[in-house]
Amino acid sequence: MVFRNVIVCRMVPGSEDKVGPVFGHYDKATRPQDLGVIGRRLLSHNDLYIHVIERLQDPKISGQTRGLPAFQKIAEEIAPYVTPYPRYWKNPSDSVAKEFYHWAPDGPEPADTKLTVIVGRIKPGAESDVARVFAESDAGSLPRELGVSGRWLYSIDDVYVHLLEQDTSVAEAQRHNHHKPAFAKVMEELSPYISPYRPETWRGHQDSLAKEFYRWRAED
Repeated sequence: MVFRNVIVCRMVPGSEDKVGPVFGHYDKATRPQDLGVIGRRLLSHNDLYIHVIERLQDPKISGQTRGLPAFQKIAEEIAPYVTPYPRYWKNPSDSVAKEFYHWAPDGPEPADTKLTVIVGRIKPGAESDVARVFAESDAGSLPRELGVSGRWLYSIDDVYVHLLEQDTSVAEAQRHNHHKPAFAKVMEELSPYISPYRPETWRGHQDSLAKEFYRWRAED
């Protein structure tokens, strides 16, 4: 089981090539794995910066809550491009999204998985309603039909982040099956609570997917 923390900020559009190399340098020059970090993904979505930190152990148990040995240096170097998102931001911990739902099926994990990051806006206070919709769906057959091996839902201010982990082989075979009645039912039930991040440019499911621009994985 991989534990994930999600950081959400604003990012100047088009600055991925400025931010990614900063992490590339420090992930090589320092050892995030000494803080329990086994992986890192940076993604962008419109003007959002999404930073997914992966660990083998829950930070609440390990006590290792830091994800960057050179946090201050990195923060200074990416400051021209990455800024806080929440209106209530006072310190860096306010950029950490709150996990409000997690589901994984029983049984062994697939040998090869892919992670998709879906972004939207969430109605304030609707986390329990969104969790209920997914809990009801995840109790049925749809997740297994789509090869879902894990689901994590997060919110921060009015931003909704959905990490969807799938068996790679099944996901590729099913990636165009968003017309399934069960899938359409979930989308309909979510509609009062979840909306596109940028409705004026949204044309379909693909417009809700964040784009990964940097990935690091510990080798030891």
